[in-house]
Amino acid sequence: MTRPIIVFDLDGTLIDTAPDLLDSLNHVITAEGLDPVSTADLRSHVGHGARAMLRRAYTAQERALPDARLEHLVAVFIEHYTANMPGRSRPFDGAVACMDRFEAAGFVLAVCTNKFEAMSRQLLEALGIGERFAAVCGANTFPVRKPEPGHLTGTIDRAGGDRDRAVMIGDSDTDINTAKAAGIPVVAVDFGYSPQPVDTFAPDRIISHFDALTPLMANELIGARTRP
Repeated sequence: MTRPIIVFDLDGTLIDTAPDLLDSLNHVITAEGLDPVSTADLRSHVGHGARAMLRRAYTAQERALPDARLEHLVAVFIEHYTANMPGRSRPFDGAVACMDRFEAAGFVLAVCTNKFEAMSRQLLEALGIGERFAAVCGANTFPVRKPEPGHLTGTIDRAGGDRDRAVMIGDSDTDINTAKAAGIPVVAVDFGYSPQPVDTFAPDRIISHFDALTPLMANELIGARTRP
């Protein structure tokens, strides 16, 4: 029998990975002769992946970055990031207690992320929380990825969750648009990596701390759910 399910995005939602992503970025670009970038410069862009971060760093320093070189630097970035995982990455404040609440209430937990699946699993296991998730589905798990709704619905199915009793938790327009396309209610966190305020994207709810995310809220959203 399927169970109600909470599906978390990873970077910027469940885990604060910005310090390590920025460390890996600086490892790459300083070797290329660029100046290191600060957390304030790129924190709002780390959720868009290594390619976007590298392009932005090169553009900010008025340096050309040919596509062939970009692909090489992405590989170096991933190698450095993976080798140093989990580094300084940690669950956001209140996230573990939030998961405890939902598990106690009978919800399945899952992760739906545009990070690669193996990398996501490695991070969660290194943080000691990998076994809590019935499914961890990344950018390469299915033929589609967010914002395609099939990434989210596929994650729910793989976790043994009920699509009609599901809630997505994310920090970006990608997460919000994915959930809306799937007809699944979405709660946005406002402490993540979105370069724009998350209320711009009209999620069903916004929270500023995981203490505010409760089974009662999830059940209210599920009860108000409208099918696409």
